[in-house]
Amino acid sequence: MEYTVKKLALISGVSGRTLRYYDQIGLLKPARINSSGYRIYGQKEVDLLQQILFYRELEVNLEDIKKIISDPTFDQTEALKSHYQLLAQKRARLDKLMATVKGTIASIEGGIPMQDKEKFAAFKDKLIEENEKKYGEEIRSKYGDETVDASNAKLRGISEGDFKAMNDLGEEIMVLLKKAYEKGDPASVSAQEIAAKHKQWLMYSWGSYSKEAHAGLAEMYVADERFTAFYDKVADGATEFLRDAILIYLGMEK
Repeated sequence: MEYTVKKLALISGVSGRTLRYYDQIGLLKPARINSSGYRIYGQKEVDLLQQILFYRELEVNLEDIKKIISDPTFDQTEALKSHYQLLAQKRARLDKLMATVKGTIASIEGGIPMQDKEKFAAFKDKLIEENEKKYGEEIRSKYGDETVDASNAKLRGISEGDFKAMNDLGEEIMVLLKKAYEKGDPASVSAQEIAAKHKQWLMYSWGSYSKEAHAGLAEMYVADERFTAFYDKVADGATEFLRDAILIYLGMEK
């Protein structure tokens, strides 16, 4: 079956304007243009639009979606299996959030006690899920599944107070990093304070600590562009500055 922009917009819920934009950027081209100048979409394009919508639901940006679906090795069946797994994880997380909200309402309105750890369980799961999505493959490759699973388990088990303290400390490190970086000396007192706080921040989720593991993580920050993008939000070069400060703190400076 074939569809015009109007008809495809109707069955898919995607606006005609969006479909035209997808055509303009080369994300979803119509199968052909008819004699009247209308874009015509066939089954292949319909299936591809479904894939695009799945990726958008998983918050993948359009540029990355284009790279994925234009890859010659792209396998629609395998992509669907992956979508299913990721959506199931997302649904499970949303179910936990809904249960948390429901339990909080019951606690407020009906006096049903709710343990503090229950209030934050869903948020911890969200943090773990995001970390796995962004960095899981690299971290597991470097440290092994057992270490990463133990770290996730420890994070799930921390108290409300420690969870808040961990997040507050992470934000404090970013603020201090900006100030220390402006001075330009990773061996300075302020930079070494950041390195010490970074170790403290790690211990909220790390089951065990070693200088070698800490140094390896600092090196990964520089080697992996996703980590670099996070810390370089402070300033260009801030990630390398943090790495150098940590290595000096550990007595492993180059």
